[in-house]
Amino acid sequence: MKAFKIIVLAKQVPDTRNVGKDAMKADGTVNRAALPAIFNPEDLNALEQALRIKDQFPGTTITILTMGPGRAADIIREGMFRGADDGVLLTDRAFAGSDTLATSYALSRAIAKIKQYDLIICGRQAIDGDTAQVGPQVAEKLNMPQVTYVEEIIQADNKSIQMKRRLDNGVEIVKAPIPVLLTVTSSASACRARNAKFLMKYKHAKTISERQSENEDYMSLYHDRPYLNIPEWSVNDVEVDPQQLGLSGSPTKVKKIDNVVLQAKEAKKIDASDAEINLLMKELIDSHTIG
Repeated sequence: MKAFKIIVLAKQVPDTRNVGKDAMKADGTVNRAALPAIFNPEDLNALEQALRIKDQFPGTTITILTMGPGRAADIIREGMFRGADDGVLLTDRAFAGSDTLATSYALSRAIAKIKQYDLIICGRQAIDGDTAQVGPQVAEKLNMPQVTYVEEIIQADNKSIQMKRRLDNGVEIVKAPIPVLLTVTSSASACRARNAKFLMKYKHAKTISERQSENEDYMSLYHDRPYLNIPEWSVNDVEVDPQQLGLSGSPTKVKKIDNVVLQAKEAKKIDASDAEINLLMKELIDSHTIG
């Protein structure tokens, strides 16, 4: 059975799950500086599916591909701590302001430079946008088949891969030829924890920009251990049309932004008895407030 070459598309996002009073700017946009940057949750689900294939097929390699500022190298290291083999950071001021169309174009050109791949796996969507557009757009630009809403990869062989999709009203078992792009949902298995062995192996993995800013002499370390070098690609390193990048390549136009302030319309006081709590839970479920 062949070993697979897998690319996992990942994004560093602001943690919008823990929004405080300073999370929004006056213009209604996210104040990214006020929120911690994390590995996009569904991209972690995607990484776990890739790692399970690696467990089954010795020799399989996993490359993390991310686009963002220099600090986005953190999620490449995080992926390596969990079992990925290497990663590429696509970073350049020319990418700033990209919408989903420009982002998918840049990622597709980086993938074209990587050339060899059997599977491209990514999360269904990022929590800072919730568009679920980038994965399918990348597949279209690479002219390859895609399967969305994947919950579990059931089996794979040299020619095809079988998986379970999570739909609104049930599940679907589908089979697709290789190469193929998959988007993975949050209902898929959570990603495994960091591996202590990998943490020690890759803790000094850095991009050239990070090494230069630290002003420390690790030249011999990176020469002797080339796996610690995280490639950093700019616009000049991939074959792109500059007009399709950044704001110039982003047709999305925001017409209006509304700040939504949630206010309680009524209050209800209950005692601590099981009966009262059960009654409240039933009321909340019936009103679709929860569940």
